[in-house]
Amino acid sequence: MSVPLWLAIAAIGYLGIKHVRPPWWLVALLLLGGYLVAHSTLGPVVGSFIN
Repeated sequence: MSVPLWLAIAAIGYLGIKHVRPPWWLVALLLLGGYLVAHSTLGPVVGSFIN
């Protein structure tokens, strides 16, 4: 069974938020920070560490 990566990340994120219940400002900060890093010059560097 092949699951799209975005769907797997969304499901894990939903379950994490539901069970851990972090503050919403922390969730927003992590999402914004990840978006900004992905669209900066650090994106390829982070991507090479992940792969």
